[in-house]
Formats: sequence, structure tokens, C-alpha cells
Amino acid sequence: MENVKGKVAVVTGATSGLGRWAAEDLAAHGATTVVVGRSEPRTAAIAREISSQTQNPNVHPLPVTDLALGSEVARLATTLLERYPRIDLLVNNAGGYFHRREVTSEGLERTFALNVLAPFLLTSRLLPRLVQSAPARVVMVASDAHRGHRVDFEDLQSAGKYRGFRAYGRSKLELILLTREFARRAQGAPVTVNALHPGFVASGFGRNNGGAVGFGIGLAARLFGRNVRKAAKDIVFVAADPSLDKVTGEYLARRVVRPGSPQSRDMAGALRLYQACSQVAGPFL
Repeated sequence: MENVKGKVAVVTGATSGLGRWAAEDLAAHGATTVVVGRSEPRTAAIAREISSQTQNPNVHPLPVTDLALGSEVARLATTLLERYPRIDLLVNNAGGYFHRREVTSEGLERTFALNVLAPFLLTSRLLPRLVQSAPARVVMVASDAHRGHRVDFEDLQSAGKYRGFRAYGRSKLELILLTREFARRAQGAPVTVNALHPGFVASGFGRNNGGAVGFGIGLAARLFGRNVRKAAKDIVFVAADPSLDKVTGEYLARRVVRPGSPQSRDMAGALRLYQACSQVAGPFL
């Protein structure tokens, strides 16, 4: 954890669940920690709480309206670049499950926009600063839910028949593919880009859906979910452990490099997805 002392770490989705505890762990070990969250009052409150708990004065709140909006991700990136001459660590943790198809005000399907396009856009905008600050790391919070899915390049936004769990699993597959492509593009620079599966975690995941769906996910999490604070330490492991200094473009689970599904290792598909995301996110890159 000495790897993060005095460095700048940006954590999205940091006001609850995995992101909140990962941010606290990073702050506890001396990182200047940027807490990115949706609600301005809550983001400020969590930053104060983490600062108090860790005795680290360098915990900074940075609220955004909605990371599913490219305009908001672009604004977030601009603010980060203006405020921080160096950025050493980016944890793309924010994401969600949506049982019914939703469309953002920018006309994008919400699962794709939040789980795939937001980390793609934020990483793209911050990568030059990460390279300047190297050695640096990018961590993508993915999931074993990616297994059994394929990228539908003809319908990336699920405009056809929508199924919540399929859209979610597909988005995590796409995130792993983007991880591999970002790592390929960063070759030669001391910047690593890795994805991890934190497990099925007892957090607030899926509660936004309400009704029987939200209740069912919450009940399953309470009965079978992994402790959220322990799971968050796996994020910090990928973000900081010296054993991963030279590891990039990989998918990890329980702190071990795993192959992921065959579809997640398709480098031609990774490039094609990167190019497709570039086209969709074009106005905000």
C-alpha cells in the first residue's frame, strides 16, 4: 500500500458500496482521494466521513449529475484535469443493473451508457494525464456475469428485445474487452489497465429497480453476498499491490489472474468495440 501514499486516486461510484470502502482504504494509506458520486450533499458528506475516519485531510468530493450522460463524464474529466496536475490511479467502479430498458436524455440505453461508455470516455480523457503521472493504474470493476454473453455489434444499445440481466452481463463483457484494448494502446508506457470481479457483494446493487426485483436482489445479497468491505480490498489490491506492477490487460478474481470467457479474450472484438465506442462518444472525446 506504500504504492499509493501521496498519489492522486479517483474513484467513481464512491458514495456507497464497493467504491465507498475502496476510497476509504486508499485514503487510509495516504492517497489524495477524489470521491466521485451523484448527489452533491451525499458526496460531500462521504468525503468528510472518510477524511475523519482516516485522518487524511486530502479527501475531495466531486459530484456529477449522472455518469450515464456523456456530457457529465466530459465535464468530470475536464474538472479533474484542471484540478489535478497529476492523476495516478483511476478506479472505474460506478455501474448499475436496470431491469427495464431506460434511455438517457442523450438518447442512449442506460446500461450501455453507464457501464460501458462512461468508463470508456473517462479513461480516454484521463489517459494522457495518467501517462504523464506514470507509473499509474486504471482499474475496471467488471463481473463474472460476463460469462455466456457475446457482444452484439448490430445492437449495442439493446434496442431489440431487452433483458436486464443479459444487458448487464454483456456490459461487463464489453468492459473487459475495453480493458484489454486500453492496455494494448498503453503499451510502452508504465500504465497498467486491469479488470476484476469483486464477487457477488452484499451492497446496494440493484436496489434502484424497486419492487420484487429490487427486493429479490437485496435478499440474495444478504443471504449469499460477500462482505462489501472485504470485496473492496480486492479493488485496492489491483490498484496498488506491487505484485501487479507489470500486469496489464488482465481480468482478476480473488486477487488471481483469470482467463475470463473466450469472448472476453477476443482482441479483434476489443478493437472493434473500442472503435464503436469512439463513434458514439465522439462529441465528448
